[in-house]
Amino acid sequence: MREFVRRNHFLLRRLHSLAGVVPVGLFLVFHLFENSKAMYGPEAYNEVVLSINSLPFILFIEIFGIFLPLYFHAIYGIYIAADARHNVSQYSYGRNWAFLLQRITGLVTLVFVTYHIWHFRVQKALGVYDGNLELPGLPSYTIVAEAFASPLAKVLYGIGIVAAAYHFANGLYTFLITWGITIGPRSQRVSSLVTNLLFVLVSAMGLTALFAFQM
Repeated sequence: MREFVRRNHFLLRRLHSLAGVVPVGLFLVFHLFENSKAMYGPEAYNEVVLSINSLPFILFIEIFGIFLPLYFHAIYGIYIAADARHNVSQYSYGRNWAFLLQRITGLVTLVFVTYHIWHFRVQKALGVYDGNLELPGLPSYTIVAEAFASPLAKVLYGIGIVAAAYHFANGLYTFLITWGITIGPRSQRVSSLVTNLLFVLVSAMGLTALFAFQM
C-alpha cells in the first residue's frame, strides 16, 4: 500500500485537492444554505428536506458523491499532513499560520462531520434517535432543534461550522495554486481576499442556520 501511494502520489494528491472542492466543498456550501431555510420557519425547512430526500438514488448519491470523496479527502489529507510537517519553513509567516490552521481545522472538521453524519444520518437510517425509537413522521426541524437545544451543543457545532468553513476556503486558495489557476503574486493576493471573504460568508451562513433552530 505504501509503495502504491508513493508511486501514485502526484495523482492521489490531485484527486485529494479536487475532492476537497468538488464535491465536498460545494456540498458544504449547499448543505449550510439548505439549513439556513430554518430562518423561514419549520415548514420551510421541512419542505426543503423532504424535496431532497425525495430525489431518486439519494442513498447512492450520498455514498458515492459525498461520503467516499469526503473520507478519501480526509484520510489522504492526514497522510499529506504527516508527511509535510518538515516543509512548514518554506512558507511566509502568514502562510505558516494558514498551513497550521488548515491541518488543525481539517482534524476538527473530520471529527465534527463524522459525528454529524452519525447523529443525523446513520441513526435515522437505523430507525433510532439518541438511542430511542424515532417517532414515525417526526418533522426534521424538530429533530434538529432538539439536537441544538443546549448551549453546549450550539457552541460545539459553532466551532465545527467555522472550522469547516475555514478549511474549505483556505483549501480553495491552495486548490487554485495547485491547479495552476493563480500562479502569480497578484492573482494569489486577489484569491486570498476572495477566499477570506468566502470563509466569512460561509461561516455566517452556517451560524445563522445553527441559531435559526428554536424549540
